[in-house]
Amino acid sequence: MINNLNILLPEIFLTLSIFVTLMLGVFTQKSFNLIFNLSSIIILITIVIIFNSSNITERIFLDSFIKDNFSSYFKVLILFSSLFVLNSSKVFIIESKIDKFEYPIIILISILGMFFMVSSNDLILFYLGLELQSLALYILASIDRDNLKSSESGIKYFVLSALSSGLLLYGCSLLYGFTGSTNFELIADKLNEENKGAIFAMVFILVGLAFKISAVPFHMWTPDVYEGAPTSITSFFAVVPKVAGLAVLIKFMFIPFVNILLEWQSIIIFISIASMILGAVAAIVQKNIKRLLAYSSIGHIGYALAGVATGAISGYKSTIVYITIYVVMNIGAFSCLYMMKKDGEYKENISDLSGISKKHPILAVSFLIILFSLAGIPPLGGFFAKFYIFTSVIEHKMYTLAIIGLLTTVISAFYYLKVIKTIYFEDNFVVFDPIKNKVAQTTVLISCTFLITFFLYPSLLNNIVSSLFLN
Repeated sequence: MINNLNILLPEIFLTLSIFVTLMLGVFTQKSFNLIFNLSSIIILITIVIIFNSSNITERIFLDSFIKDNFSSYFKVLILFSSLFVLNSSKVFIIESKIDKFEYPIIILISILGMFFMVSSNDLILFYLGLELQSLALYILASIDRDNLKSSESGIKYFVLSALSSGLLLYGCSLLYGFTGSTNFELIADKLNEENKGAIFAMVFILVGLAFKISAVPFHMWTPDVYEGAPTSITSFFAVVPKVAGLAVLIKFMFIPFVNILLEWQSIIIFISIASMILGAVAAIVQKNIKRLLAYSSIGHIGYALAGVATGAISGYKSTIVYITIYVVMNIGAFSCLYMMKKDGEYKENISDLSGISKKHPILAVSFLIILFSLAGIPPLGGFFAKFYIFTSVIEHKMYTLAIIGLLTTVISAFYYLKVIKTIYFEDNFVVFDPIKNKVAQTTVLISCTFLITFFLYPSLLNNIVSSLFLN
């Protein structure tokens, strides 16, 4: 029993912390600052708990819950990204008058759901974690109740996400029906090319997961929700759920669907190519930075899926490296948006960046580094992310996928360069208000430093990721 509690310690600590903070919030006047700071401390303590746990793979609840290096890595990535997203957006949250004490608690609830997702080795536990995460995200998308756009984005996300969850649950029930088990490893033993019903179920599960990571053709909610939701929520949506979603996708391909590689490989290849093309082409005409970043994230998910499409451990490793660098780039990009404030109002259009290099050179350089990295310009971190993906794809002789990936990278560079052109070469000089958000500035500095210095020791991240598949 004690050993089981140790394995579940991060989840137990998070659950108890949510109960305590909720009670504190209810019985304390103007409790946002208190709950916000407590939530940050809870996240830090959870990181420490995970780091102090053993590296041994352990299973509990009839093998439905696994604690291993793979799940621990993704939990730490989820926690770190949530910590940076939360703290860099605090000033924005207060100034936008969405500083409700429930805000950080809902973030903690969604993190708890993600924890169960990445540690699941069973369809039931996986779906439980997914719904816990999704319910929290529905609330977050529409948290600014007085804003019509925010409410609209929340409803759009809720309706479409509920549809995808239904399809995914239908796929899970079919998979149980055709294999007689909900355990991932037992499903893998009974799954083969001759089990046509289970392959049909696999398609439904992939559809549900593709929606959660906003891959084409299940991306339709992404631009509207990114634009409509408050920027602090958008930054969370753009980073944290994507990490959990890709972790689960890799786990499904690696364990239950490992024996039907050829059946799911063609689907992943199609989704990857479609996401890369749409992400590159649709972003060109965007005038709103948040919508541009939405299509950018769709394109980046396409590149990440290219690694999954190889069906090999080397491909999964390249995807994990890619999503890690993607997290750093997007946290930096959204932190820059918190500095785009003029006359007390946060700006979101690309035209609002006109000539800021003259008056705000540090912000301009930060945008330059992050956008170049998103475009995959060497020697920045984003270049290495794409390099590992394409190397893995070419090693497995998937030349068409690699060529399309390279072409879409060139196309996508156009709209990133268009933003840089606006920043450096427009004559209409925009002057933003003095920057009060010091945490956002620090976050941008950390992000840019990581992206610039990554080439000095890229094998550090590679070695960490390689250790995830050793046991």
